[in-house]
Amino acid sequence: MATYKGIHGTKIQNYTSDPANPLVGEVWFNATASTLKVNTGALVGAWATGGALNTGRSDLAGCGTQTAALAFGGKNDSNNPTTNTELYNGTNWTEVNDLGTSKYSMGGIGISTAALTFGGFNPAASPFRLAQTETWNGTNWTEVNDLTSARGNISGAGTNTAGLAFAGGNPGITNSTKLTELWNGTNWTEVNDLNTGRDGVGAAGTSTAALAFGGDPSPAGQTELWNGTNWTEVNDLNTTRSNLKGAGISTAALAFGGSVSPQAQTETWNGTNWTEVADLNVARQKLAGGGTNTVAIAFGGTSTPTATEEWNIIGGIKTIGTS
Repeated sequence: MATYKGIHGTKIQNYTSDPANPLVGEVWFNATASTLKVNTGALVGAWATGGALNTGRSDLAGCGTQTAALAFGGKNDSNNPTTNTELYNGTNWTEVNDLGTSKYSMGGIGISTAALTFGGFNPAASPFRLAQTETWNGTNWTEVNDLTSARGNISGAGTNTAGLAFAGGNPGITNSTKLTELWNGTNWTEVNDLNTGRDGVGAAGTSTAALAFGGDPSPAGQTELWNGTNWTEVNDLNTTRSNLKGAGISTAALAFGGSVSPQAQTETWNGTNWTEVADLNVARQKLAGGGTNTVAIAFGGTSTPTATEEWNIIGGIKTIGTS
């Protein structure tokens, strides 16, 4: 009968803790935990609870990474638009300087020290669909040049000097839900439209390689890829939804949350297909987030508007016996 030593050339090793970088298929005994373990090679993702936002809200925007994220705007507990901005350090949120204008359902791109927000809604403004753009330098927000077309429920990708804004709604503008605009750090320029008009779209990527997925109406499962010039339809999400969020790049993205009713589904994109992975702990829509498809953050939204969750990919170490 074949033995482990006969197959692998060594005996099962005893360790006081799990080895730092076990080979796929390697088996060892963790003497401290009295468990026999194996590295299956499978990568498994999971959401864990992070520090709570100070101001609970939905319909907010955000950007950055799991250890340096920025949350701004949104609807507060009284259902009013807010200017609140908070900075996350990987453990706690700290309130910093406010947006210049209260708003919700706007786009947000960039990093925690250099962000851009655009569009959105403010019922007290006239018109209440905004074209306004603000840039964040790590300390303050400054109003800069407007979008060419005002709209809310807008999405985007890129940085505060090279951004892409797309989708969103304004019934007064023909095909507003298809509109795509390019930001060069100073001005917005209209470029080629999405193939399928929608709002509440999830997004990932850069201004030259972006991914747009889900959205209203219906809700949708459509996914489109931007190559810097045109949008091309690619494979759909497994779960149709709108008001979801995304993280990552156009070839390695994460989609999480959404509606019709609040959803917890998370899907990962490998450049060709979406695969369903572990759910959010708190089902929600109209949330914000950032990061990559292996290390991401989700915060705010409906259901539990102060909740923050952190997504991490962990190695496929499995316990196969105890003593």
